[in-house]
Amino acid sequence: MSNALTRFYCTAFLGVGVVASGSLQQVVTTVKDTLDDKDLTQLFIFDDSTGKQIDVDFRGKTDDVLKRLGEQFGDLSGTEVNHQPTRRVGRPKLGVVSGEVTLLPRHWEWLKSQPGGASVTLRKLIDEARHAGEKQSKIRESQEATYNFMTAMAGNFHQYEEALRALYAGDLDRFYHFIDDWAPDIRNYVKRLAANSFPEENL
Repeated sequence: MSNALTRFYCTAFLGVGVVASGSLQQVVTTVKDTLDDKDLTQLFIFDDSTGKQIDVDFRGKTDDVLKRLGEQFGDLSGTEVNHQPTRRVGRPKLGVVSGEVTLLPRHWEWLKSQPGGASVTLRKLIDEARHAGEKQSKIRESQEATYNFMTAMAGNFHQYEEALRALYAGDLDRFYHFIDDWAPDIRNYVKRLAANSFPEENL
Protein backbone atom coordinates (compact mmCIF):
# COMPACT_ATOMS: atom_id res chain seq x y z
CA MET A 1 0.00 0.00 0.00
CA SER A 2 1.34 3.42 -0.93
CA ASN A 3 2.15 5.59 2.07
CA ALA A 4 1.22 8.59 -0.06
CA LEU A 5 -2.44 7.65 0.31
CA THR A 6 -2.26 8.10 4.08
CA ARG A 7 -0.73 11.57 3.81
CA PHE A 8 -2.89 12.89 1.00
CA TYR A 9 -5.95 14.53 2.58
CA CYS A 10 -9.27 14.99 0.85
CA THR A 11 -13.03 15.33 1.34
CA ALA A 12 -15.80 13.40 -0.42
CA PHE A 13 -19.18 14.90 -1.27
CA LEU A 14 -22.36 13.11 -2.25
CA GLY A 15 -24.51 15.88 -3.63
CA VAL A 16 -24.06 18.84 -1.28
CA GLY A 17 -23.22 16.74 1.78
CA VAL A 18 -19.88 15.46 3.08
CA VAL A 19 -19.75 11.67 3.35
CA ALA A 20 -16.09 11.23 4.27
CA SER A 21 -13.02 13.29 5.11
CA GLY A 22 -9.45 12.34 5.94
CA SER A 23 -6.57 10.66 4.16
CA LEU A 24 -7.27 9.41 0.65
CA GLN A 25 -6.99 5.85 1.93
CA GLN A 26 -9.55 6.51 4.70
CA VAL A 27 -11.96 8.28 2.36
CA VAL A 28 -11.83 5.57 -0.30
CA THR A 29 -12.30 2.84 2.31
CA THR A 30 -15.25 4.62 3.93
CA VAL A 31 -16.89 5.30 0.59
CA LYS A 32 -16.53 1.69 -0.57
CA ASP A 33 -17.92 0.40 2.75
CA THR A 34 -20.94 2.72 2.93
CA LEU A 35 -22.05 3.65 -0.60
CA ASP A 36 -23.50 1.50 -3.36
CA ASP A 37 -22.54 1.67 -7.04
CA LYS A 38 -25.36 4.09 -7.86
CA ASP A 39 -24.15 6.57 -5.23
CA LEU A 40 -20.57 6.33 -6.50
CA THR A 41 -21.61 7.84 -9.82
CA GLN A 42 -22.69 10.99 -7.94
CA LEU A 43 -19.61 11.18 -5.70
CA PHE A 44 -17.05 13.97 -5.87
CA ILE A 45 -13.72 13.89 -4.03
CA PHE A 46 -11.65 17.03 -3.55
CA ASP A 47 -8.02 17.60 -2.64
CA ASP A 48 -8.01 19.56 0.65
CA SER A 49 -4.88 21.49 -0.35
CA THR A 50 -5.82 22.54 -3.89
CA GLY A 51 -9.62 22.29 -4.01
CA LYS A 52 -9.30 20.26 -7.22
CA GLN A 53 -11.38 17.19 -7.92
CA ILE A 54 -9.70 13.79 -7.68
CA ASP A 55 -10.79 11.14 -10.16
CA VAL A 56 -11.05 7.73 -8.50
CA ASP A 57 -11.82 4.49 -10.29
CA PHE A 58 -14.01 2.62 -7.80
CA ARG A 59 -14.26 -0.59 -9.80
CA GLY A 60 -13.48 -3.78 -7.90
CA LYS A 61 -12.77 -4.27 -4.22
CA THR A 62 -11.31 -1.66 -1.89
CA ASP A 63 -7.81 -3.12 -2.24
CA ASP A 64 -8.08 -2.88 -6.02
CA VAL A 65 -9.06 0.78 -5.82
CA LEU A 66 -6.25 1.61 -3.38
CA LYS A 67 -3.70 -0.27 -5.47
CA ARG A 68 -4.58 1.76 -8.56
CA LEU A 69 -4.41 5.00 -6.58
CA GLY A 70 -1.06 4.01 -5.10
CA GLU A 71 0.28 3.57 -8.63
CA GLN A 72 -1.28 6.88 -9.67
CA PHE A 73 0.06 8.98 -6.82
CA GLY A 74 3.28 7.09 -6.21
CA ASP A 75 4.92 6.16 -2.94
CA LEU A 76 6.43 9.22 -1.25
CA SER A 77 7.87 7.23 1.63
CA GLY A 78 11.21 6.73 -0.11
CA THR A 79 11.63 10.39 -0.91
CA GLU A 80 13.74 12.28 1.58
CA VAL A 81 14.38 15.97 1.39
CA ASN A 82 17.59 17.33 2.84
CA HIS A 83 16.71 20.54 4.63
CA GLN A 84 20.28 21.15 5.83
CA PRO A 85 21.74 24.22 4.10
CA THR A 86 24.99 23.82 2.22
CA ARG A 87 27.91 25.10 4.25
CA ARG A 88 29.64 28.07 2.65
CA VAL A 89 32.59 30.25 3.39
CA GLY A 90 31.79 32.83 6.07
CA ARG A 91 31.68 33.28 9.78
CA PRO A 92 30.92 29.74 11.05
CA LYS A 93 28.90 30.71 14.14
CA LEU A 94 26.46 32.90 12.22
CA GLY A 95 26.62 31.20 8.84
CA VAL A 96 27.26 34.60 7.29
CA VAL A 97 28.27 34.76 3.63
CA SER A 98 30.06 37.86 2.40
CA GLY A 99 29.13 39.48 -0.90
CA GLU A 100 29.12 42.75 -2.78
CA VAL A 101 26.24 45.21 -2.59
CA THR A 102 26.14 48.28 -4.83
CA LEU A 103 24.17 51.24 -3.46
CA LEU A 104 24.05 54.98 -3.93
CA PRO A 105 25.74 57.17 -1.29
CA ARG A 106 22.41 58.21 0.24
CA HIS A 107 21.49 54.54 0.69
CA TRP A 108 24.74 53.81 2.51
CA GLU A 109 24.26 56.87 4.71
CA TRP A 110 20.78 55.72 5.69
CA LEU A 111 21.92 52.15 6.37
CA LYS A 112 24.83 53.27 8.53
CA SER A 113 22.52 55.46 10.59
CA GLN A 114 20.27 52.53 11.52
CA PRO A 115 20.67 50.63 14.83
CA GLY A 116 23.10 47.78 14.29
CA GLY A 117 24.59 49.24 11.14
CA ALA A 118 24.24 48.37 7.46
CA SER A 119 24.53 44.57 7.67
CA VAL A 120 21.95 44.13 10.41
CA THR A 121 19.51 46.49 8.70
CA LEU A 122 19.87 44.75 5.33
CA ARG A 123 19.25 41.34 6.90
CA LYS A 124 16.11 42.67 8.63
CA LEU A 125 14.81 44.22 5.42
CA ILE A 126 15.38 40.99 3.49
CA ASP A 127 13.68 38.88 6.16
CA GLU A 128 10.68 41.22 6.19
CA ALA A 129 10.41 41.06 2.39
CA ARG A 130 10.63 37.27 2.42
CA HIS A 131 7.96 37.04 5.12
CA ALA A 132 5.66 39.34 3.15
CA GLY A 133 6.22 37.25 0.01
CA GLU A 134 5.40 34.03 1.83
CA LYS A 135 2.16 35.53 3.17
CA GLN A 136 1.12 36.65 -0.31
CA SER A 137 1.91 33.20 -1.68
CA LYS A 138 -0.30 31.56 0.96
CA ILE A 139 -3.12 33.98 0.15
CA ARG A 140 -2.89 33.19 -3.58
CA GLU A 141 -2.81 29.42 -2.98
CA SER A 142 -5.81 29.60 -0.66
CA GLN A 143 -7.79 31.75 -3.10
CA GLU A 144 -6.97 29.39 -5.95
CA ALA A 145 -8.08 26.32 -3.96
CA THR A 146 -11.31 28.07 -2.96
CA TYR A 147 -11.97 29.09 -6.56
CA ASN A 148 -11.40 25.53 -7.82
CA PHE A 149 -13.89 24.04 -5.39
CA MET A 150 -16.48 26.79 -5.74
CA THR A 151 -16.41 26.52 -9.52
CA ALA A 152 -16.97 22.76 -9.37
CA MET A 153 -19.61 22.62 -6.63
CA ALA A 154 -21.16 26.06 -6.22
CA GLY A 155 -21.11 27.57 -9.68
CA ASN A 156 -24.90 27.74 -9.81
CA PHE A 157 -25.36 28.82 -6.19
CA HIS A 158 -26.95 32.12 -5.25
CA GLN A 159 -24.42 35.00 -5.28
CA TYR A 160 -21.59 32.77 -6.49
CA GLU A 161 -20.02 35.50 -8.61
CA GLU A 162 -20.37 38.08 -5.85
CA ALA A 163 -18.65 35.68 -3.45
CA LEU A 164 -15.76 35.20 -5.85
CA ARG A 165 -15.31 38.94 -6.24
CA ALA A 166 -15.25 39.35 -2.46
CA LEU A 167 -12.75 36.49 -2.18
CA TYR A 168 -10.27 38.09 -4.56
CA ALA A 169 -10.89 41.54 -3.09
CA GLY A 170 -9.88 40.20 0.32
CA ASP A 171 -13.22 41.24 1.84
CA LEU A 172 -13.90 38.58 4.49
CA ASP A 173 -17.19 40.01 5.77
CA ARG A 174 -18.77 40.27 2.33
CA PHE A 175 -17.45 36.85 1.35
CA TYR A 176 -19.06 35.23 4.39
CA HIS A 177 -22.26 37.20 3.75
CA PHE A 178 -22.59 35.94 0.18
CA ILE A 179 -22.07 32.25 1.07
CA ASP A 180 -24.14 32.34 4.25
CA ASP A 181 -27.23 30.65 2.78
CA TRP A 182 -25.31 27.95 0.88
CA ALA A 183 -25.65 24.26 1.82
CA PRO A 184 -23.92 23.90 5.21
CA ASP A 185 -21.29 21.34 4.17
CA ILE A 186 -20.44 23.28 1.02
CA ARG A 187 -20.25 26.56 2.95
CA ASN A 188 -18.08 25.08 5.71
CA TYR A 189 -15.66 23.51 3.24
CA VAL A 190 -15.40 26.78 1.32
CA LYS A 191 -14.55 28.57 4.56
CA ARG A 192 -11.95 25.93 5.32
CA LEU A 193 -10.26 26.33 1.94
CA ALA A 194 -10.46 30.12 2.19
CA ALA A 195 -8.93 30.27 5.66
CA ASN A 196 -5.69 31.84 4.37
CA SER A 197 -7.27 33.93 1.62
CA PHE A 198 -7.59 37.17 3.53
CA PRO A 199 -5.03 39.64 4.91
CA GLU A 200 -4.55 39.30 8.65
CA GLU A 201 -6.04 42.73 9.32
CA ASN A 202 -9.38 41.47 7.97
CA LEU A 203 -9.53 38.44 10.28
